[in-house]
Amino acid sequence: MIEAKTVARLREMTGAGMMDAKKALEETDGDLAAAAEALKKKGLAKAEKKGERETREGRVYAYIHASGKMGAMVEILCETDFVARNEQFLELCKDVAMHVAASDPLYVRREQVPPEVVEKQRALFAEDVAGKPADIQQKIVDGKMDKWFAERCLLEQAFVKDEDKTVDELLKEKISTIGENMQVSRFARFQIG
Repeated sequence: MIEAKTVARLREMTGAGMMDAKKALEETDGDLAAAAEALKKKGLAKAEKKGERETREGRVYAYIHASGKMGAMVEILCETDFVARNEQFLELCKDVAMHVAASDPLYVRREQVPPEVVEKQRALFAEDVAGKPADIQQKIVDGKMDKWFAERCLLEQAFVKDEDKTVDELLKEKISTIGENMQVSRFARFQIG
């Protein structure tokens, strides 16, 4: 028998509904960590399905650092104006804007990096590994490119408030919790000096 306080704890950890939390705990024999992981996987699967839905509402959010010398604006889209006013959505907007101010990404996603920039960087990495065996050169270059994208693309960056997840994973968690598709559309970062 699963205790109500365990279900409540899992709901608090994951934002899942009561029945989903109880079912996950039953499936994992009351193991809280395993149930949270199962809900996370299920939530990410739900988030992927919602990713095709149109986002015509949203919010522009501005964050100014306490020093007043740095700030960021983000445009995050969602499906309905109801969600655009939701406290969790506003928290996401603030977190993403704060991340942009702190991490200075150049692009939202890797598909936005101009092809000539990607090819130039790939060529530089290929020069670096020219002396390596041919069969591993491509793997090394691909790995270096993934790291290069992760430094420059917002959705691939480690989230500043929890470096164990990327900004994209944060977004997907919010999608699964709130139940609507959301997208970071664009951003701008400002800094004096």
